[in-house]
Order: sequence, then structure tokens, then C-alpha cells
Amino acid sequence: MSKTTSPTRPVHGGRHAKPARRGPWRAGAAALAGVALATALAACSSSNTSTVAAAGGTAPAKPSGTLVVFAATSLTDAFNKIATQFEAANPGVNVKFNYNGSSSLATQITQGAPADVFASASPTNMTTVTDQSLTSTTPKIFTRNTGEIMVEAGNPSHIKSVADLANPSLKVVTCAPQVPCGKLATTIFKNAGVTVNPVSQEQNVGGVVTKVSLGEADAGIVYVTDVKANGTKTVGVPIPANQNAITKYPIAEIKGAPNATAAAAFISYVLGPQGQQVLKSFGFLPPASS
Repeated sequence: MSKTTSPTRPVHGGRHAKPARRGPWRAGAAALAGVALATALAACSSSNTSTVAAAGGTAPAKPSGTLVVFAATSLTDAFNKIATQFEAANPGVNVKFNYNGSSSLATQITQGAPADVFASASPTNMTTVTDQSLTSTTPKIFTRNTGEIMVEAGNPSHIKSVADLANPSLKVVTCAPQVPCGKLATTIFKNAGVTVNPVSQEQNVGGVVTKVSLGEADAGIVYVTDVKANGTKTVGVPIPANQNAITKYPIAEIKGAPNATAAAAFISYVLGPQGQQVLKSFGFLPPASS
């Protein structure tokens, strides 16, 4: 059946969702809700996968139908743009995203949520999936990211360094330790030799961005890409290279993907020059240092 692309792409747990929907998912409810969501997204995927039978030979199947991508929240803006370009290059494909913290997404996949592609903000969370033999392709690193301090516009608390975040009078938020952005924060604090006691630990980086943007926190540890994407709502305080950390983002096709043809094409697009150019434009680093 024919699919047309909706003018507004659904985003779950992403940066542009309404504040009330961007808070942290509670562990049990998040996994169950994610499974239900992904089931709905993938419902028509397999029936829409294009196959080609050529007389006297075979030809590559042309991507079509619904493609369900589970992706880390920090990829929201870049992947939305990549999807728009991918759909334009492949008429008949409709990309649907489930954005959340990589640890939550990995849990959903291991609990049976149907997905075609998993793009994680950390190899660790991808390993959670590969350890259960739930990918049909070897994960490939498609980009990297690094940390930055996000503060309110105008930096009213005059935060200039990671050491300043140890001030008990400041309200600092980070991601939870099991989330890639939380591990990033932990590494940064360790490298800087400071002890920081967050007032809140979010389940995805979108929660950190929201709290700083709304003035509910004085500062938070996010990715440099989050500061750039948030525009004038907040500003960033750079972290020195000797205190910072870099996280790698792997991507893989999920075993039994309802739309394996589109999944393979999407991964190829992300790894290719067009996808890499979009990621670069949003502040992401190349897969490997040149």
C-alpha cells in the first residue's frame, strides 16, 4: 500500500516535544510504553516492504513502507533532517522515530519491541542488544560527540568551569548514570577532580536540556550538539579537552526487522556523504579522527 509522508514527523522523547512529554520515563512504564509504541509504528512495516522478483535474475529491492528507527535523544534534530532527505530520495518510505535515552531503547528492544534500526549514543548500550544476538548486522560507528556545560541564557550564575559545578548552592542536573550522557558527566567530573551532587538525574539528555531551558536548573552536562540545537534559549560553557570525554555512536539493523530493506538503505545513507554532512552541520564529530 502507498504511504505519504506526514508534514509533521512524530518525535517521542525528543527535544521538540512539549515539556510535559519530555520528562524522564519511569523504568517499568518506559519499557512497556516503548514496546507498545514500537508495535504500533511497525504494524504496517512488513506488509509494505518492497520485494523485486526479476525474471532470469534478481535485483535489489527498492525501499518502501514504514521504517521504525530507535535513536538516542541527542540525535533528534540531525536524524529528523536526515529522514526528510532520505524520504525525498526514496519516495514511498515513511520514517518513524522512537527517541529516548539509549539505555531505555536497548531495554525496549531486548523486551521485544519491534524496530528496524537502533542508533545508540554509546557502544555499551548497543552491546546490551548484541549480547542477546538481536542485531542482523555488525554495529558501525557513524558519528561521535563530546560534552559541554549548558547554562541559562546570559549565564546568570557566572559558571566558567567544571569546578564551579561543585558549588552546593548551584542546581546541577545530569543524565542518570546508566544513560550515555550520564556516563559522560561522570567521566568529566572525574577528569576534573571534582565532586558534583546533581539535584536531578534524567533518563535522557532532553530532560537536562528542558530543565536548564526552563530555569529549573542552573547548569547541566549535555553534548555540544544539544547546546547548538537549543539556540538562544541557553548557552554553553566549553570543557577543556583534558577534562572532557568523547562518546561513539553505533548503528545497526535489528534482527527480524519488519522492514529490513529500508533499514539497510537508511543505515547506508547515514554512513554515506549526505548523512555525514547533516551530522557535521549539527556539530557532531566524524566517526574517526582524521
